[in-house]
Amino acid sequence: MPLTPLDIHNKEFTRSFRGYDEDEVNEFLDQVIKDYETVTREKKELFDRVHELEEKLSHFSSIETTLNKSILVAQETAEEVKRNAEKESKLIIKESEKNADRIVNEALSKSRKVSLEIEELKKQAAVYRTRFKMLLEAQLEMLHTEGWEGITEEPEENRYESEESRS
Repeated sequence: MPLTPLDIHNKEFTRSFRGYDEDEVNEFLDQVIKDYETVTREKKELFDRVHELEEKLSHFSSIETTLNKSILVAQETAEEVKRNAEKESKLIIKESEKNADRIVNEALSKSRKVSLEIEELKKQAAVYRTRFKMLLEAQLEMLHTEGWEGITEEPEENRYESEESRS
């Protein structure tokens, strides 16, 4: 068991005939007691300080552990968000490609339909033109026939009547 300043203070030495000077020994012991008290007090303060620093270290180690776990969770979450964003972008691209294909197919279908309608209209126009031409030719042929010439001439009996009325 270590000595305390009180142990040093209460220590009694046996006396001998030719021993040390009692006052000198007492002064020296007083000085040793003061120094020992200082060292003991400093030791206690250092132990308290060490204990306080160990508690802080424990606290900061706990914070460090928590932060490391938080960083790992944040990294995992970021990776998951990134994976989900990539999946979603791929889905959007596929959907867009499907829509684009559908729009192109609809446009091609409409284009074919319009082309067919144009061809049909061209055929109808050709048929109409041919029929109209035939009608006009028939009408011209009728105009060139001898029957039309007789219509424009006056009948003979009317011709005589007209000549008599002139005279």
